[in-house]
Amino acid sequence: MKKALVWLLWQINIWGSILSAKLVQWTGKSRYPIHPKHFLGTQWQQWYLPRIEPTDVVLDAGCGNAMHAIACAVRCREVHGFDYNSKQLEIGRARARQEGVSNIHLIEGNVEEHWDFADGYFDKIQFLDVLEHLHQRDFALQEARRVLKPGGWLLLSVPQRDTSWKRLRGSVGLFAYADLDHKVEYTREEIEQVLARNGFICETVEPIVYDTWWAGLIDLAGGFSLGLYRRLAQWKRTMALQKPAESTGFRIVARKR
Repeated sequence: MKKALVWLLWQINIWGSILSAKLVQWTGKSRYPIHPKHFLGTQWQQWYLPRIEPTDVVLDAGCGNAMHAIACAVRCREVHGFDYNSKQLEIGRARARQEGVSNIHLIEGNVEEHWDFADGYFDKIQFLDVLEHLHQRDFALQEARRVLKPGGWLLLSVPQRDTSWKRLRGSVGLFAYADLDHKVEYTREEIEQVLARNGFICETVEPIVYDTWWAGLIDLAGGFSLGLYRRLAQWKRTMALQKPAESTGFRIVARKR
């Protein structure tokens, strides 16, 4: 009985996130299916922006639909992004044209293969919710280090594996990671060790949002009402700051050693 209940809650989490993106499109909030979290536009959602300087050349590795790259473009000299998903890149290019962003360059590429950029070219690299999907994680981090300038910054976000909700799923034999495609998730100590062995020093490590079994219902609410979603998302953020051990993951600023 316990396993069945936990499984049901887990499915609500999974399908709530998927359906929320479609609801955003179906209710006319976007021309494309986009998760409602991308409409928050708050400082804690686009946490990397205060780190971006007007003279920076920035890389968004595994940029997807370039949502974060476009946000950076208005604050820096130049942004490059690459991703293996050509359909998502086309969405990004269309959004950039729609918003009049001209200093962004999006190309197709695989973060687990050689990055087609010169050594020491970038001031900052965004690597947001990508590392956990990879098999060749050390290789990707070494490529990031290679293309960063001396003293350059890596702006990284990764999921935390040791929350109460994930432990509950694991205790009944269910998949405990946040996403079925995740190859790995981390404790704070583990991600700091991974970065250290690949030539990075962590400067800040912060929680993201509270990991709760009803996150899927919150996502569904966002498909219908962005105002309600904004209030619920702020509650999740406040809870994560109060209980960082229950955060969904970490936001990390790491410097090239």
